[in-house]
Amino acid sequence: MGVPAFFRWLSRKYPSIIVHCLEEKAKEYNGFKIPVDTSKPNPNEVEFDNLYLDMNGIIHPCTHPEDKPAPKNEDEMMVAIFEYIDRLFNIVRPRRVLYMAIDGVAPRAKMNQQRSRRFRASKEGVELTEEKNKMREEMFLFLGGYLPPDEIKERFDSNCITPGTEFMDNLAKCLRYYVADRLTNDPGWHNITVFLSDASVPGEGEHKIMDFIRRQRAQPNHDPNTHHCLCGADADLIMLGLATHEPNFTIIREEFKPNKPRPCALCSQMGHEIKDCQGMAREKQGEHDEFADTVPVSEQEFIFIRLAVLREYLERELTMASLPFPFDFERSVDDWVFMCFFVGNDFLPHLPSLEIREGAIDRLVGIYKDVVHKTGGYLTENGFVNLERVELIMQAVGVAEDNIFKKRKDDDESFKRRMKEKKKRMKQGPSFVPGGQFAPQALGGRDRPMAVQNARQAAYEMRMKGNHMSTYSDMDSRGVKRKAEDSDSEPEPEDNVRLWEEGWKQRYYKTKFDVDATDDEFRKKVVQSYVEGLCWVLRYYYQGCASWKWYFPFHYAPFAFDFKDIKGMFNNFEKGTKPFKPLEQLMGVFPAASGNFLPQTWRALMTDPESSIIDFYPDDFAIDLNGKKYAWQGVALLPFVDERRLRAALADVYPDLSPEEVRRNSLGSDVLFVGKSHPLCDFIRELYRDTEIPAELCHGIQGILNLDEDPILPDKIKFKDPQYDDGFVFKAVVLPGAKIPNKVLKPGDWEQSNRGPWRPQLGFNPNRQQAHLDQSGFRKLNHYVDRNQGAGQYGSGPPFEAQHRGGQYSNAPPPRNYQQGNYRPPQRDHYPQNQCEFYTFLSLFQTEIPEDTHPGMCLRSHRSRNFPGSYALCERGTKLRLCLDGFVWGKSSFNN
Repeated sequence: MGVPAFFRWLSRKYPSIIVHCLEEKAKEYNGFKIPVDTSKPNPNEVEFDNLYLDMNGIIHPCTHPEDKPAPKNEDEMMVAIFEYIDRLFNIVRPRRVLYMAIDGVAPRAKMNQQRSRRFRASKEGVELTEEKNKMREEMFLFLGGYLPPDEIKERFDSNCITPGTEFMDNLAKCLRYYVADRLTNDPGWHNITVFLSDASVPGEGEHKIMDFIRRQRAQPNHDPNTHHCLCGADADLIMLGLATHEPNFTIIREEFKPNKPRPCALCSQMGHEIKDCQGMAREKQGEHDEFADTVPVSEQEFIFIRLAVLREYLERELTMASLPFPFDFERSVDDWVFMCFFVGNDFLPHLPSLEIREGAIDRLVGIYKDVVHKTGGYLTENGFVNLERVELIMQAVGVAEDNIFKKRKDDDESFKRRMKEKKKRMKQGPSFVPGGQFAPQALGGRDRPMAVQNARQAAYEMRMKGNHMSTYSDMDSRGVKRKAEDSDSEPEPEDNVRLWEEGWKQRYYKTKFDVDATDDEFRKKVVQSYVEGLCWVLRYYYQGCASWKWYFPFHYAPFAFDFKDIKGMFNNFEKGTKPFKPLEQLMGVFPAASGNFLPQTWRALMTDPESSIIDFYPDDFAIDLNGKKYAWQGVALLPFVDERRLRAALADVYPDLSPEEVRRNSLGSDVLFVGKSHPLCDFIRELYRDTEIPAELCHGIQGILNLDEDPILPDKIKFKDPQYDDGFVFKAVVLPGAKIPNKVLKPGDWEQSNRGPWRPQLGFNPNRQQAHLDQSGFRKLNHYVDRNQGAGQYGSGPPFEAQHRGGQYSNAPPPRNYQQGNYRPPQRDHYPQNQCEFYTFLSLFQTEIPEDTHPGMCLRSHRSRNFPGSYALCERGTKLRLCLDGFVWGKSSFNN
């Protein structure tokens, strides 16, 4: 979904939804690789029933990765995709269903975003080629630098990952053989049912998955306690998972690591960007450069997003008392999903006053809880919107719009000042190094600084010294003319709207829509289209595609204040609309530069000056930053494709299609695979006509099996989801018989519950036994020391206090003045209790931290070359490192 910062906001606001995946690795023995047996229990202590793969999130990083060398050819791309699927299957280990969905032809509302992305990718590719040629000329003419040889192979055009291309057709064939091989040779695959929905099946991958889940839930034989796991990196998967109202729903995705190094686009070396490339020859990897192709790449880790825990958070946040109607948590979740659409999605631009980074969702939730008493009910029901109640929310946002824009400007100016001061400090270098107790100390060092005798005097001296150094630096820099490239300020795009100044509404409509703000009819038209979009998006999430033809016909959104009298702006969508065919979609989303993926006569319509649709394919286009800083955040001002004109132009070139192109231009259906040991296998082999799946043979899954006229593989057959009458409404409720998972979050009173002291749940297992140490473990802790260290540290003899405490070991370090034989230990109460209790619960493996000593913390093993035997104590974005050999705490930032 088009909310780049949504997952970051969500994971910071609700941190317990994240769990790191445990992955069992393949082992090598005598040079042979022993694969993981995925039929064994899941090491994550949870058993998943169904695994759904949004395949486009796998195809893109495998075909054109950003942090490692790209595959050399299409065969290597396919192998990379297979290995990625194997790794996910190893982590999740589904027991019933594996559903792989590739993006097919998208609804018209989505095609606008696809068109924008593909035109941008083509433009960026051309600009990168021009920049590389310019850099090569400068190196050769002026710098005399090393010129890396031009790559002979053609640059991989990621636009080919679109339905209708030969690449996607080949991928579908390869995946069929891959599935057949795994069903035959991998014991973990033997009893699962595999569904493949390739690019010939209309619909986005994640929405084809949701449609499958919705239709199965509506069947009487569906298991309401099915544990679903969906793989994908898009933020809208979280919304879609909540919209199912399945109590056991988990999302698996790659762990996001910001600022990952990327190779230079010119010399393919790490450590610099193309603008800083000096043309230096690459250093040899090995004596004869034999390790040139073995670039060490850190393996991407995966995380689980537990939607059951997110539901716990939302239940606390959305629960409201004294309502004039009964509170229904499931309905409030649907309203929360709906309100998230206002901050952005793939089908509508976000409202100008609502930015996710500015706490827009929190603002909407606050308004929602204030206004819901007046609305008399919820905003949505089963994917249908109550516009009269939505208008109250929008009007409340509209009242605050002026202050929102002014605060945004103030925050932006404040941020710029801080960045300017930071750059200034960085250029000056460190002003001074504090001494005494505040002096930097080496981690694990034995020398402890002396305590400050007069804290007020020490702080005054440090402040005066800092001011003196800053003043001296300022005086030293006066009179020196700065060069243009040394300026602290960066050129910024001109903002003609200036939302923070009076008259912002008039300037907005004049600049963005080229109309006067007094044109009420036009503003009403924009609002009406946006209201239709809100209804379409919510219906798409809860009931399926309501119309394949509808789209939002503007580049910008209206203001919240303009949402007036919207109750009668929408009735229903046109029924019976059909999706584009694959080659038709290519004509609607491709730039002329990617025309090589199209038939020759179709391609000519993009470049021929006499073409009736030549205006759909501009060679260049403007990007409006719209108040943003980077081009990728801006709005691509492309003309919208007129469907009638496009179809009329294609009618003349349809006869030129070859039989192979006609096949690729046709719409397909899902395919079902089973292994020989599956109960459904014999039923499929004896099938001679279309029939329904017996529910008892396939874990309650139902659908229609269609005979494949041209079977490629045995035990493969076409599958069609259960069909329902027009007007059927899928209920957005928790199904009867569903068992709600045990609570993971701490009780609201943060005290003891009726069941006893609360303890955090680590991972998915609520019954995990708390780790503990035996006597040997305590001895290990009390003797963890390098024998070469001097006095004052632990020795290799018995514990130093054993003889003074009746043989009971202590977890506290010995005092510095300890002498064997004449030391009398202080009372237990004099020891730092937190430190003592913490070590009592330390373990060489994952364990829990007592709530009464370290509230809200969890312990994870943290192996490090610099600190062997260290552990990480994690608390809301902070990682505390504790070294066993020195009892020294270290603190560092921690992104999770």
